[in-house]
Amino acid sequence: MTTIRLVQGDITRETVDAIVNAANSSLLGGGGVDGAIHRRGGPAILAACRDLRASHYGKGLPTGQAVATTAGELHARWVIHTVGPVWSASEDRSELLASCYRESLRVADELGARTVAFPAVSTGVYRWPMDDAARIATQTVRNTPTSVEEVRFVLFDAPAYDTFARQLG
Repeated sequence: MTTIRLVQGDITRETVDAIVNAANSSLLGGGGVDGAIHRRGGPAILAACRDLRASHYGKGLPTGQAVATTAGELHARWVIHTVGPVWSASEDRSELLASCYRESLRVADELGARTVAFPAVSTGVYRWPMDDAARIATQTVRNTPTSVEEVRFVLFDAPAYDTFARQLG
């Protein structure tokens, strides 16, 4: 059974087997968590992402999918990049957000990762409401069969932490 922990802080400071990156489809870095992971992890992550773009993902990584690279200088073995959906008031994209967590756990299992740190995918610039994102994230992780022993949701601030804590009950 997977243990779920909450941490308030900086995901780039976590010591785990894999850190999940809320990436954009280009895989070439960006703002928020994505930019922080690329900055702290160093050039090896960007180089690995460029290799992925040159081979399997010429048009970018599709929303809801996940792929792994080296973690560079982070305190992890791998970074699992996943592209969350942009929130929409007129279209239910919940399944795409759930897919980010399922696919990241699938990749973690393929890698043999036992500890995985997740951010709150899609809640930054993609504007997904935190309460709904926390519900989808926690339910998906609870209901996805995995060999991962510990999932950490690493939340940047107290309001996000409190929202996830309410979802975990």
